Amino acid sequence: MSEQCAQASHQTIRLSKGKHAAPTEGACVMELASMLAGEPFSDRPASACPVVGGFLRAYNDRVDDERRQDLYRYAAEVVGTRGSAEVERARERRCLEWADDRKRERARPLRWVTRASPAVVDRRLGLDAAGTFAARSIRRHTDRTHAAALALIDELIEMGPHRGASAAADGSGTAGAATASSSGTTTV
Repeated sequence: MSEQCAQASHQTIRLSKGKHAAPTEGACVMELASMLAGEPFSDRPASACPVVGGFLRAYNDRVDDERRQDLYRYAAEVVGTRGSAEVERARERRCLEWADDRKRERARPLRWVTRASPAVVDRRLGLDAAGTFAARSIRRHTDRTHAAALALIDELIEMGPHRGASAAADGSGTAGAATASSSGTTTV
């Protein structure tokens, strides 16, 4: 094992596609969030809103490597976003509206989108389904769609509780202190 792999941390990981067994294999944005939250390594950290997490996981895996690195800051920002059922339903509705807007922008809808209204998500799929649906509604990844996706993530995070400045001030977490560097690594 190389020295770099042996020392994999939230400060050295480059975001990559897919699910990973350990940080030494890399991390997606949500796996990095679990590290920043001090939770077990997972792409479903307990402190993150499942709707926002669903969007971030799907978008992380669908976007190219260069744009994926723009998700670094969201690994920190998603920590502490799990909210009330009302907040998570509002985020779910916003994702569905956003996906519907993407559908209206293109001449032909994607084949996987059913004729049924996207206003209802099958509850058996879980809250993350709306986020996943929204990320998959992007037909082609361009600078415009990337900016729109990042704006949606910002909007979803602002819709409800998040760790914010108060937790950073009292030292109850590390997420607020992480920032992305131009080299694609996170520094604290």
